[in-house]
Amino acid sequence: MNWSAKIISHNGEKRIAVYFEKNKELIERIKQLEGSRWSQKMKVWHLPDTEIYRKQFQIATLEVKLINQEGIDAITKFTFWLRSKRYSEKTILTYCDALKSFLTFYNEKPIQTITNEDVIVFNNEFIIKNKLSESYQNQVVNAIKLYFKTIRETQIEIEKIHRPKRAKALPNVLSKEEVKAILEAPTNVKHKMMLSLIYSCGLRCGELLALEPKHIDSKRNIVLLKNSKGKKDRIAPLSPKILELLRAYYVMYKPAKYLFEGNIVGEQYSEKSLQSIIKQSIKKAGINKPVTLHWLRHSYATHLLESGTDLRYIQELLGHSSSKTTEIYTHVSTKNIQQIKSPFDDL
Repeated sequence: MNWSAKIISHNGEKRIAVYFEKNKELIERIKQLEGSRWSQKMKVWHLPDTEIYRKQFQIATLEVKLINQEGIDAITKFTFWLRSKRYSEKTILTYCDALKSFLTFYNEKPIQTITNEDVIVFNNEFIIKNKLSESYQNQVVNAIKLYFKTIRETQIEIEKIHRPKRAKALPNVLSKEEVKAILEAPTNVKHKMMLSLIYSCGLRCGELLALEPKHIDSKRNIVLLKNSKGKKDRIAPLSPKILELLRAYYVMYKPAKYLFEGNIVGEQYSEKSLQSIIKQSIKKAGINKPVTLHWLRHSYATHLLESGTDLRYIQELLGHSSSKTTEIYTHVSTKNIQQIKSPFDDL
């Protein structure tokens, strides 16, 4: 089996990245190694940089760069600036990690001398060479552009920094039968309620976990989503069926602060645990697709469109700023496509 390994810098720490084609057996084996972790951003498994692992993965030389003091100071100032602009902590972490990768690559070059050509070299020699995603490259570009807008005396021309051409991937959508099987799979009432609410209201994972009992308006049959993506509030309709389930859930669990809490009263349910619920549910439902929680949101939007809901209302329900984002669901809706007769039938 083909694989390769090399030293990388991950959050300022030297690690051994192991690259290989997706293989269940190999993934299980690497999971068993002490200190192994998966990097969602870099799309790679990585291990502690130890002499044992170096010998095991045949690594002879050190190929890692660490960020210099100027870079550390830059990240600190950038963090303060982002906080003052009221960016979410999650966005701040994403931008700072992306900028850190770029500044670490040029740790021997003063920041004020970095040019647009350096960005192109970084994209080729780091992003593309390490087979990192277009999405990650776009994050780095966003971070670079935003950072260099905040400092003066730089050779970077922000308006000339180009973004990667993004793949026009269609959203993943489940059939209503598949959704029903997933929602009925959990035996735990809380687990069933969380998945049902995500699909019935088209919620993002973070929106569900941030819900509080006071956000459920049973008189108006709506759920209030506070401070959602882009710091926007919006409302979503609650079906009578889901409201009935919510009432039964509330009586059973009596949440203190958040609608869905973990083992500690008043503490928000963890995203990791929620991800685990969807994995267990699809396995139990016998669905052999890499379903994520966001698939339920995509399915909600597509099923609304197929039932005749106007695209403008779907845009409002999903909280999309641009109608172009919502229009992508027209490409996966099968309502009109299924009515098209293939010329093959006339042969």
